[in-house]
Amino acid sequence: MAQHDEFNEIDLRGKLAVAAIDYHQTRVFALEGDSAGRPERVVAEDPRGFTRKLHTKANNVEGDYRTPSDEYWKSIAIVLERASAVILLGHGNGKANASHKFLAYVEKHYSDLTTRILGDLRVDIDDLTDPQVLRIGQSFFDIAPTRNTK
Repeated sequence: MAQHDEFNEIDLRGKLAVAAIDYHQTRVFALEGDSAGRPERVVAEDPRGFTRKLHTKANNVEGDYRTPSDEYWKSIAIVLERASAVILLGHGNGKANASHKFLAYVEKHYSDLTTRILGDLRVDIDDLTDPQVLRIGQSFFDIAPTRNTK
């Protein structure tokens, strides 16, 4: 089972959203309304640390490549299915691409959500701050960035 950021749950009903997905956690932002700018986090359970190494080594038949359980993907889908439209952010190619893996899961189990995922962009999400992820989503949907009035 994945863990949610219970203290920062956001309301995505009918809103545009951006989700930065990797194998450890997903940051989900509403791009409109009161919760814009603060993410809800879905964290993969990984008690044995398998998702820390996402590569195989030469001469290692079993390899070190393991992805989170379907519960992680399901938890992300449940959060995102409330949104009217979603843009995914991920990095990597092939097996290292968590957003691609999530999209394949959604196509199989949440076909209604698939129609609301409008893009899957490749970016270096490890180095993006929360405001940068939010700005990418706002740019994709052509929404003016929210301004601080302080």
